[in-house]
Amino acid sequence: MMLQSQIPQLPDDGLVAPEVGPWVETKYRLVDGYNRLFSKGMKRKWHCRVYIDLYAGSGRSKIRGTNRIISGSPLLALSVPDRFDKYIFCEANATYLAVLQQRVHALRPDTDVRFISGDCNLRIDEIRAEIPMHSPGHKVLSFSFMDPYRLDIQFATVQALSQRYIDFMLLLALDMDARRNEDFYSQPDNSRVDEFLGVPDWRDRWSAARAKGMPFQCFLAQEYASRMETLGYKKVPLAKMKEVRSHEKNLPLYHLAFFSRHDLGYKLWNEVLRYRIDQQSLGI
Repeated sequence: MMLQSQIPQLPDDGLVAPEVGPWVETKYRLVDGYNRLFSKGMKRKWHCRVYIDLYAGSGRSKIRGTNRIISGSPLLALSVPDRFDKYIFCEANATYLAVLQQRVHALRPDTDVRFISGDCNLRIDEIRAEIPMHSPGHKVLSFSFMDPYRLDIQFATVQALSQRYIDFMLLLALDMDARRNEDFYSQPDNSRVDEFLGVPDWRDRWSAARAKGMPFQCFLAQEYASRMETLGYKKVPLAKMKEVRSHEKNLPLYHLAFFSRHDLGYKLWNEVLRYRIDQQSLGI
């Protein structure tokens, strides 16, 4: 399986396409590559494959400083050769969601798609209710892509979804949010990291880690991986969290982390990573 060398450019359809940095294509190539492997490989093993995008956006993005308009993660997922059986798109921006609906209906009017408006952390019960129930005669496997630009995804949301058979790919905003706001987030009255990790007692462990010279973003990555283990997900080495950097100054922005309960999921993820030449890790 070869990843797309570049996400195809699209014509301007006159609808909203937020500007993004050019590094977004790395992220989209990776999630698109995994979608293709997952949707094809699981087609004969499961009766129903569900794609869940919790920060779905408007469906298209414009690369900053260029005329390039490309598909976002929802439209890429809808365009895989072996389509998922059901799609669930959640978006907090009502304008973006309305535009996404127009684009989805134009691209795939015959596909089972559910649109949920609002903050995914607040609408998690509705999101989970849209996932078909698993049974011995109707096996359901889901893949959820979470793409927040801050530490916005609450662990309680991931935990609620994890009660189903589901793999996750999460954008962990470890540099562009956590590192930049370390002092603010470390304050006793700030609950951002408490909700991100799902525990309030991380500060003592952070004090010990900081005393040993560990950067805040690396500490959070380790903590998050440990928290996912409590849900039955396999341990994720830090080197398998794909680092994405800015093009202008080559500064680290975020990491894409993949979590599955089964070795096959990691086999697919490793295959996607294997086709990336510029792999980076957190360096621990």
